[in-house]
Amino acid sequence: MAEQLSFPIAVKPALGRDDFFVSEANQMAVALLEDHTTWPQGKMVLVGPEGAGKTHLSHVWAGEVSATIFLANALPTSDIDALAQGPVVVEDIDLIAGDMPAETALFHLHNLAAANAQPLLMTTKSAPSRTEFHLKDLQSRMSAASIARIEPMDDALLTAMLMKLFADRQINIPSNLLSYILPRLPRNYASAQSFVSQLDETALREKRPIGIALAREIIARDLDIPPENTA
Repeated sequence: MAEQLSFPIAVKPALGRDDFFVSEANQMAVALLEDHTTWPQGKMVLVGPEGAGKTHLSHVWAGEVSATIFLANALPTSDIDALAQGPVVVEDIDLIAGDMPAETALFHLHNLAAANAQPLLMTTKSAPSRTEFHLKDLQSRMSAASIARIEPMDDALLTAMLMKLFADRQINIPSNLLSYILPRLPRNYASAQSFVSQLDETALREKRPIGIALAREIIARDLDIPPENTA
């Protein structure tokens, strides 16, 4: 197959259920989100590293239950009473630790959602017990919340993520590229995202075809992998 040239296009991540790949790394989290009526106190915390698919999975859940999606740092200027009238997703709660207006708003949302029997899904990179919320009542509630954890990436999930990242950028990769990448790319979400981004941007900037030669350079140069691992 001829090497694929890359052209400048807008990156539009696909966030539908059919675009979410289930593997051993995330199947437990997916199962826990299937039925919110089983969540203790009607809330769940989705935990996973950057780029793990938390946003994708929370969007899938939100679409199925008609939930409102909010960033945690936007809560202080939000109508908490209105939000608590239906299912809610609050993303990146770890980023508001120490932000008292945001912590207070999240605390009130907890209470109102529970009072209204509405499910509350929150996402974070670190477990709530390891996040130092300054509002003690919020820390107590968060530490007691049930957790759906996305585990470290396995080979099946890395393969699916790479294919999705390429598809989001509308890049058709050569047939031999994936088999070259998989043994060499670190098993983490940030590296997969960085690799595809750098590969695409370098191909555009330098007007080069996307193939093994360019992939070798990106892995060695931008991901700090020793040259002996990229041969």
